Amino acid sequence: MPPAPTSASAAPVLVWFRQDLRVADNPALAAAAQTGAPVVCLYLLDDETPGPWRMGGASRWWLHHSLEALDADLRRLGGGLILRRGPAAAVVPALAAEIGAGAVYWNRCYEPFAVARDTALKAALQADGRAVRSFNSALLFEPWDVRNGSGEAFKVYSPFWRAALKKGPSRSLAATPARLPAPAKPVPSDALGSWRLLPTKPDWAGGLRAAWTPGEAGAKARFDAFCERTLQGYAADRNIPGRVTTSALSPHLHFGEISPLQIWSAVEARGLAGKDADKFVSELGWREFSHHLLFDFPDLPDRNWRTQFDDFPWADDPAGIEAWKRGRTGYPIVDAGMRELWTTGWMHNRVRMVVASFLIKHLMTDWRVGQDWFWDTLVDADLANNAASWQWVAGSGADAAPYFRIFNPVSQGETYDPDGAYVRRWVPEIARLPNALLHRPWEADAAALRAAGVTLGETYPRPIIDHATARARALAAFEHLPKRG
Repeated sequence: MPPAPTSASAAPVLVWFRQDLRVADNPALAAAAQTGAPVVCLYLLDDETPGPWRMGGASRWWLHHSLEALDADLRRLGGGLILRRGPAAAVVPALAAEIGAGAVYWNRCYEPFAVARDTALKAALQADGRAVRSFNSALLFEPWDVRNGSGEAFKVYSPFWRAALKKGPSRSLAATPARLPAPAKPVPSDALGSWRLLPTKPDWAGGLRAAWTPGEAGAKARFDAFCERTLQGYAADRNIPGRVTTSALSPHLHFGEISPLQIWSAVEARGLAGKDADKFVSELGWREFSHHLLFDFPDLPDRNWRTQFDDFPWADDPAGIEAWKRGRTGYPIVDAGMRELWTTGWMHNRVRMVVASFLIKHLMTDWRVGQDWFWDTLVDADLANNAASWQWVAGSGADAAPYFRIFNPVSQGETYDPDGAYVRRWVPEIARLPNALLHRPWEADAAALRAAGVTLGETYPRPIIDHATARARALAAFEHLPKRG
């Protein structure tokens, strides 16, 4: 049992930060501050509980800088961030006992391992005599609040989003604390550097540093810039990867540096309306749909949602997979996307679909191989979004693309990167080719290649597989699947 406090207000409240690394619209932090009791803020690095879904390299880089920013923000409120490392089942109760916490607050996570962890922790903490409160900060709608007419989970996006919009968000914005009362005694903390979250040899983080500003202030600045400069025209331009046409808020949303409710509310407060704002908000809807799917189907990252894919004849092509990872497939739009990912930890959504389709349907590679690569290399690696999106492209998921939808990497490049700005940035070795040949360099004659300084097979690879051949092979395999259930 915890030590008996001299008064109810003297017992600290432990606030456990997870995917909510912000002080504004943080329901758990706001509720703790409202108690008037001392507030101890914890971030716990737990690489054991997630199992295979421990954070990948790019996410760990982001986490380091986001924790630095959060600690500075909390200190301005009179608090600070306590860092501990280890399994949550042991560390959280131990810290609660160490500080004599009367209560432990957190914002909910919805990954299957997190749900199991939090359920067990709540019971253990309550058995120790501590109050436990959890809140929604990561979603607009709780998964159990948006159901179809039979009370079951939606399996198709459009009716899900219509029902969600009709219902409205599950909560209101939480107040930002004016100050955080500090505990009577300092609480020991790990040094952030001791966690070794940043890459050393090789240090591949230069591109990430150039592209991103992790933290709540960085999230707000990016969102404000999007609203002011990019939102107008979003519906028409969002598929063009060679220009700034999207919000790129996905890593900030994943780490909770900005909440979807803040975005929703700001769009309304700014009086933004019309097809651009509607389309942008609907992208929040896809994020919600993915998280709801994961909550209701917790094996989504591990198993085919449509079981008829369980016996699909995936190919064993290590050389093709390696060429795909390194951006050396010979298809410029695919290679540009994979190089953007490696350099910046992010990839434009249209290109994500193209590269995923290439891996799954051109190379006949199990979607889980791509999911795992993205998990390690994306700064916005999110279990729900990642799994749902890969299964969508494969055709094995909920509301999935039909099996016969096979993205043609040439036509995709010519349609969405017609001036070649995207490919020329990320595949500079073919930048001097004219637009008509840029997305199909193997069709260039010797003179055009020579003028552009390109030697196919040396300075830039030939296609590792012919599109027509790959398409025919994939269609033949997919057509033998059992009918969808």
